[in-house]
Amino acid sequence: MNVPANLKYTKDHEWILIEGDVATVGITDFAQGELGDIVYVEVETLDETLDVEEVFGTVEAVKTVSDLFLPLTGEIVAFNDSLEAEPEKVNSDPYGEGWMIKIKFTNPSEVEALLDDAAYKALIGA
Repeated sequence: MNVPANLKYTKDHEWILIEGDVATVGITDFAQGELGDIVYVEVETLDETLDVEEVFGTVEAVKTVSDLFLPLTGEIVAFNDSLEAEPEKVNSDPYGEGWMIKIKFTNPSEVEALLDDAAYKALIGA
């Protein structure tokens, strides 16, 4: 199970890479493995400002559709357009080319509430 130490995580199985006041978000290796083959990623909240825990999109696998929850309050400033043609990147490279959105976050204190790699590993029993 790949759980990079340089990322933050949520209990909803999303990873967050913090760079200044911008966070890149995707789903974890564990999540993509549980979902199975991902066939569609939908994010219709680009350029919107949402609160932490609000649904910003969905990920559709062969067997299920799962909501995606915003890990930090802020404006969604980018969507990984390549996922429209190649949603399987979320399966093959969840921490790289399979990223989903970038958020310009507005409340840095929310970062402290995110899980570190050890806490996430404990959550998933790794």
